[in-house]
Amino acid sequence: MTVPDVRRVAVLGAGNMGHGIAEVAAMAGYDVTMRDVEEGIVEDGYDDIEWSLEKLAEKDRLNESVEEILGRIDTTTDLESAVEDADLVIEAAPERMDLKKDIFGDLDELAPDDAILASNTSSLSITEMAEATSRPEQVVGMHFFNPPVKMDLVEVVYGQRTSDETAETAYEFVESLGKTPIYVRKDVNGFVVNTVLGPFTDEPAWMVSNGEATVREADAAMVHRRGYPMGPFELADLTGIDVGYHVRKEAGRPIPPITEEKVENDELGRKTGKGFYDYEDGDGADYEPGDGEAFDTLRVEARMVNEAASLVGDDVATPEEIDTGVRLGLGFPEGICRRADKLGLDTVLDELRTLHEETGDDRFEPDDYLVELVEDGRTGEEAGEGFHEYDESGGASAGPGDYRLLNYDLSDEGLLEVELDRPERMNALSTDLLGEIDDLLSSVDADDVRCVTFEGAGDRAFSAGADVGEFGDLDPTDAMDVTPAFETVNDFERPVIAKVDGYCLGAGLELALACDLRIATVNAEFGSPEIGLGLVPGGGGTQRLLRLLGETRAKELVFRGNRIDAERAEEWGLVNRAVPAEEFDEVVSEFVEDVVEGPPIALKVAKKLMNEGADASLDAALAMESQGFGLLMSTDDVREGTAAFRDDRDPEFRGE
Repeated sequence: MTVPDVRRVAVLGAGNMGHGIAEVAAMAGYDVTMRDVEEGIVEDGYDDIEWSLEKLAEKDRLNESVEEILGRIDTTTDLESAVEDADLVIEAAPERMDLKKDIFGDLDELAPDDAILASNTSSLSITEMAEATSRPEQVVGMHFFNPPVKMDLVEVVYGQRTSDETAETAYEFVESLGKTPIYVRKDVNGFVVNTVLGPFTDEPAWMVSNGEATVREADAAMVHRRGYPMGPFELADLTGIDVGYHVRKEAGRPIPPITEEKVENDELGRKTGKGFYDYEDGDGADYEPGDGEAFDTLRVEARMVNEAASLVGDDVATPEEIDTGVRLGLGFPEGICRRADKLGLDTVLDELRTLHEETGDDRFEPDDYLVELVEDGRTGEEAGEGFHEYDESGGASAGPGDYRLLNYDLSDEGLLEVELDRPERMNALSTDLLGEIDDLLSSVDADDVRCVTFEGAGDRAFSAGADVGEFGDLDPTDAMDVTPAFETVNDFERPVIAKVDGYCLGAGLELALACDLRIATVNAEFGSPEIGLGLVPGGGGTQRLLRLLGETRAKELVFRGNRIDAERAEEWGLVNRAVPAEEFDEVVSEFVEDVVEGPPIALKVAKKLMNEGADASLDAALAMESQGFGLLMSTDDVREGTAAFRDDRDPEFRGE
C-alpha cells in the first residue's frame, strides 16, 4: 500500500544502494525514476534490477510480473527531468559531503516546492546537507541497509530543522515498502546502528594493537561465545577496512594502529585479497570455536552498551528502537539494550570504571545515563527494570500480553495467529523466543481460541533452527532440560497449523512437528542438520519424525542431516500440502476456516485422543475413543450438528 502524499520517487544514484532502493520502491507500487551521471552506470543499475527481480520471481517472491515492476522504472542522466515531478527524492550518491551538498543545492532549484528531499547517507550530517537548501524542514535522512532488497531496516533521521510532518511521511513510506523504520531523532554521527557498531570493531582493534589479544581470539569469542553473526575483524574485511578508517577519521576519533597499518599497506580486506585475513593465499577467516576462550568479551560489549546509553539519554532513540536497529541492521542475536539488562548494568558500569581508571582513556568514560540507571537501582532484568521493564517471568514487557520476539493476534472468530519475529536471524529459536511461545500458549484462554497458526516473519524462513549463538554459554545440564515450548504447542487444546515458507530446519522443524497440521509453499526446505554439529534433535525431533514418517525416512533425515524440498516432504507425509506461493494463503485459509467453524469440543477431544492414543496399545486407544465418543454425545454441539445435517444447512457450533 503506497503513501498518499508520495506517487513518484526519484532515486539519485544507480550503484548498489541506488538501484536497490529503486527496485524496492517499484516493487511497492511506486513510479520511480533512477538517475546517475553516466549512461553506462544507469544501464548497469537497471540490468542489476532486472536480474534481481528475475531471481525473486524464480523463488515466487513477487506479487506481480517482472515486466510490470520494470514498467514503473524510468532511467535518465538528466537531473532536472529526474526530479521535476517527484514527490520524494532519495539521494544515494558516494559518501562525500561536498558532493551531497552540491546535489541538494541543485535539488532545491529543480525539485517541486513540496517534495521531500532525503539522503541515504550512513553517517554524514543531514543538517549540513539541509543547509544547502532553502527548505531544511523538508530534508530527512533515510538510511537503507545493503542490500536494500533483503535488509529490513531503514533509519529515518532528523536534521536539526526537519519537520515532524516530513519525518512521519518518510516513516510511512518506509513501512509501505514492507520495511521496518526506526526514528533517529537527532543528527548524531553514525546515527543509531553504526554508533552501537563502532566499538564492536574498534575495541578489538585496540586490544590487538596493544598485544592483549589476537585477531582470531576476538572473532572466535564474539561469534562462538557471544553469538554475533560475524567476528569484528571478519566484518571489517567484508565491508572494507578503509571504510571504518575513514569513518573514524571523519568523526575525529583515534584510529587503532593495526587499522592504520592495514590501510597504509593497502590491505583492505576481501576486495584487495588480504586484510586481517588472507583471502588469496590463505583460508580467509579461519578462526575456530575454541580460539576465543580467554578474550574479554565484556570489555567490547560494555562499550557498545555505553554508546546505547548515550543515545537513550540524549533522546536520540528509545531502547526499543536501538534493539530493533541492531537486530535488523546488523543481525545481532538480540538487542544491545536487552543484552545489557541480562549482563546487569551495574556489571557493565563496573567494567567501564575499572578500564577508565586503569587506562585513563576517554573511550571508557561511563555515560551519565548509564550511571543514572545504576544509581536508581535500575540495573537490568534481575532488578525488574533497566533499559527495559520486565514482568515477573523475566520477559521484557511493553504492556500486558506484549512480547519482544513474537507477534500475535486473536480474532473475534477465535483464530490465534502467531508470528516468530526474528527475521534478521531467520527466526532462529532462542531460549527467550521459546519461552515466549510457551508463555503465550500457557496463558491464553483456550476457550477463546479455535485454531492457532504459526509462521515466520520475513520471506526467508519459518525458522532456520535453534539459535546456535547461545550454545557457547549453555551449561550441558541445562541443555538436557529441553524447553517445554514444543510440548506446550503439541498439547495445546486446539488444532495448531504451521504455515511454512522458506527454511524449516532443526528446532524450526521440531516446532512445525509439534503442530498438528503443516502447510508449505513449494519454496520450503525441511531438514534436521543437528548431526553436522555433533548433536541430535533435542526438541522432540527424533521421536516425532519416527512416528510421523516411519523408521526408514526419519533415520535418513536425522543420520544424513540433509534437506528435502516441499514436494518430497508432501510425498513422505511430513506436510499436508505443498503449494505454489500464490496459492498458499488461500489453501491456509481453507484449512483454518474448516477448523475455526468446526465443533471446538469435538476437535479438542479428537486431538487429545490422537495424541495420547499414538502411545497406547490399540485396545487402550480404542477404549479412550469410545469414552470420548460417549462424552460428546451429550453436548449441544452434537445436537446442533445433527439438526443442521437434517435441515441441510451449515452448523453453528458454540463449544457447548
